[in-house]
Amino acid sequence: MRAMSWIGTVESLWRYPVKSMRGEELDEVFAGYSGIKGDRLFAFNSSASRKEFPYFTGRDQRQMLRFRPRYRRPNQDCTSANELTIDVETPAGDTVAIDDPALIDRLRLGLESKHELTLMRSDRALTDCHPVSIISLQTVRTLGEETGLTLDKRRFRANVYLDLTAADGFAEDAFVGRSIRIGPTAIVSIVKRDGRCMMITLDPDTAEKEPALLKTVAQAHEGMAGVYGTVKVEGILRRGDSVELLD
Repeated sequence: MRAMSWIGTVESLWRYPVKSMRGEELDEVFAGYSGIKGDRLFAFNSSASRKEFPYFTGRDQRQMLRFRPRYRRPNQDCTSANELTIDVETPAGDTVAIDDPALIDRLRLGLESKHELTLMRSDRALTDCHPVSIISLQTVRTLGEETGLTLDKRRFRANVYLDLTAADGFAEDAFVGRSIRIGPTAIVSIVKRDGRCMMITLDPDTAEKEPALLKTVAQAHEGMAGVYGTVKVEGILRRGDSVELLD
């Protein structure tokens, strides 16, 4: 029998159907070996991007964060991206299909012509690193105190936000190299700390930049905030689930 200790609960669950666009909050989601079901199955590649990181993201177009993608049939279509499944609401309030050329025109608005964009579909999450990203509310609060800012947790674009029993921020750093059980079944191995980039400086509603946040993360926390994990045992994650640290 594995020893375990209760460390908190799931505060909220999120997936991001299109890489770098707005996420959607869910009451429950399936965590599989390839990641969170329906997470980052679509992305846009740019001809101006590096070969090792071909994606067009909020680093290139800040307003991309304000585009809101939705699965047309979320309960049936999130296992595969082989057919058109997503509509995107633009910041202007109109809705276009994910493969409509008009969407690319909107994404490129105000940018240099060097960005030629193509839509990419995948059967696996197109994540930057490992497939499950986790951060605690306590870490977000600590960073707010350190910067003097009121921080929206959505800046950190995590899949799982935890409300931990530990009062201090960055307690999740100690989980690296260990596993956590979320709910009755799912087990996630915590692999590494989450190295942050300028994306966290962007307000999720306005896309305005706040460079002080990234500066604080870099100087006070080695550029890290939150952790990455991989799924060892698949299962359904639910808001309010208990979280246990396994020995």
